Amino acid sequence: MILICVKWKVKPEHAEAWPEITREFTEATRAEPGNHFFEWSRSLADPNEYVLLEAFDDDAAEAHVTSDHFQKARQDLPQYVQETPLIRNIQGQPAEWDRLGEFQAD
Repeated sequence: MILICVKWKVKPEHAEAWPEITREFTEATRAEPGNHFFEWSRSLADPNEYVLLEAFDDDAAEAHVTSDHFQKARQDLPQYVQETPLIRNIQGQPAEWDRLGEFQAD
């Protein structure tokens, strides 16, 4: 599995609308075969920053970046961001989640 984390610095005037701006891209990506998750979170430290955590089967990532909705997002989304997004890409991850051993729920 490929695990990808992307930090998006959104222009302040678009920060509140970002979930709607990216809705079509998000829904299409979540529907892709081999997608495990595609989840947006908003930074608590910077309200203009969104963090995207996504995971794909190893053989599904190329289909994602060559998809029509990805190409459309490449054209549409840059106008809404302050800078080129930052990315971390980690391959060879297991598909299942581990429990955080240092913290136990009551």
